[in-house]
Amino acid sequence: MHHSRLSTFVIDCQSEDLERATDFWSQALGRDVKPPQADSPGYRELATSSEEPLVLIQRVDHPGRIHLDIEADDLEAEAKRLEALGAKRVAFIKRWWVMEAPTGQRFCIVNPQRGPLDAQNANAWSGGE
Repeated sequence: MHHSRLSTFVIDCQSEDLERATDFWSQALGRDVKPPQADSPGYRELATSSEEPLVLIQRVDHPGRIHLDIEADDLEAEAKRLEALGAKRVAFIKRWWVMEAPTGQRFCIVNPQRGPLDAQNANAWSGGE
């Protein structure tokens, strides 16, 4: 059995000026900007409540878009579950799977971002569900 849930909305910005992009989204969404993480220079995080998905601003080389992340306590089991629904694996990058929905949208399966996953705060899946 494994668990998963919606984790993050990632705003991909094809821009050299990540601070300007972050400032725009901070003001547009009415959210403060959290201090940058030294180990993640290409990302900025906006403040959200514990009940909301995380919101990340990410510098990318491809055209801008918004994608979502699904956090799972077993990446392989979650990838297989989603493949059974028609998704396909695109690439494994660093610590996560980039996936593509049958309708073409890209999304990622990531390790837990907001603490442990369990039956009280995430979907529980067994076998081929």
